[in-house]
Amino acid sequence: MLSWLFNLEYKRRHLLDKAPEGPLREYLAKPFPDRNTPIDEALLLAMDFETSGLDAKNDHLLSVGYVTLQNNRVSLETAHHQIIHSKRDMSEDNVTIHHITHDQVAEGMTLPQAVEAILCQLQGKVLLAHHAAVEIGFLQQACRNLYGIAPVIPAIDTMQLARQRLERRQQPIKAHELRLFNLRKKYGLPRYQAHNALMDAIATAELFLAQLAHGNYRKPPPLRNFLLRP
Repeated sequence: MLSWLFNLEYKRRHLLDKAPEGPLREYLAKPFPDRNTPIDEALLLAMDFETSGLDAKNDHLLSVGYVTLQNNRVSLETAHHQIIHSKRDMSEDNVTIHHITHDQVAEGMTLPQAVEAILCQLQGKVLLAHHAAVEIGFLQQACRNLYGIAPVIPAIDTMQLARQRLERRQQPIKAHELRLFNLRKKYGLPRYQAHNALMDAIATAELFLAQLAHGNYRKPPPLRNFLLRP
């Protein structure tokens, strides 16, 4: 059953009728990429959030990084990194792990500005993320808080693709094997600076290209084969 694929567009149009004027409505007004588009032609936005925790309702965004991907190429000229303003105190663990200082957060872009920029970048694209539930969850929660509506977000999850590959081979799955760093190592990709939103976004984009290259496809599969099911 592929009804969930049709539901993405149905939900987009349904939410468009409810969305207030502004960034969310503009995002929803743009149709999603056709599910039958060859994956190498689909326009993707690799994105990563650095957050104060994993609870989208109670934790907050610290920074976002994103870069576009199309035609088997990471477009580094589109790469962007932004620290997000917060009035809440950061824990020392957040400072140590993410290398973001209190002063940087105090001077960062406001959440409404950051969400507007993200929605603008996502228009007509598919989100690409590693453990995409984090990016989807935090973006939807931010939209609920700002606009009263959580958008539907078509996404590809590199962690889920790795899990499915192991399941097809009936191989045991160890949680640490699915981490971005370890999957990159498996594909012979270079080390990178973890816990930086932009570096993680680029690292995810490169991992996805490696996953495609090792898929042994006769021709590029359609986008629908990779979309994360809701």
